[in-house]
Amino acid sequence: MAASALPQDISDAELVGLARTAMKRAHCPYSKFPVGAALLTESGDIILGCNVENASYGGTICAERSAVVSAVSQGHTKFRAISVVTELSEPASPCGLCRQFLVEFGDFKVIIGTAFNSKTLITSTRELLPFAFTPESLDTFEQEKSSAVAEISATTKEHDVAKVSS
Repeated sequence: MAASALPQDISDAELVGLARTAMKRAHCPYSKFPVGAALLTESGDIILGCNVENASYGGTICAERSAVVSAVSQGHTKFRAISVVTELSEPASPCGLCRQFLVEFGDFKVIIGTAFNSKTLITSTRELLPFAFTPESLDTFEQEKSSAVAEISATTKEHDVAKVSS
């Protein structure tokens, strides 16, 4: 999916503004690198997320995943767009883990912005992570596995029939 316009009810700039608001709530005492996200659900709700760091670094959660986890816990699994904002002067792309996490929920618009200027980068989840491993990959695997099992079963039966006939 190519990045498309947001619904009439919210502009890219407004979604970036909401991500800036979320960024102010970040708990980042270790990296000092606040990140905010504003996630627009298919139903038009907006869920905010911020990075929340932990002294046990593996327990840290990024803003994008924070927003998605919150949305899912509220019953949302379809999204139209997400805006992600940092304090860098240039838009900073989501990390690899967040890219994988976002694409799990489909292909939707990604607006990457900054806290201090109007620079934005507009892309989509699929464009952020080409050749992504997605739920469709697992569906394909199951189909291929079923076909392979059926083929092996048919070959085994043919072999058994040939053995009995001999």
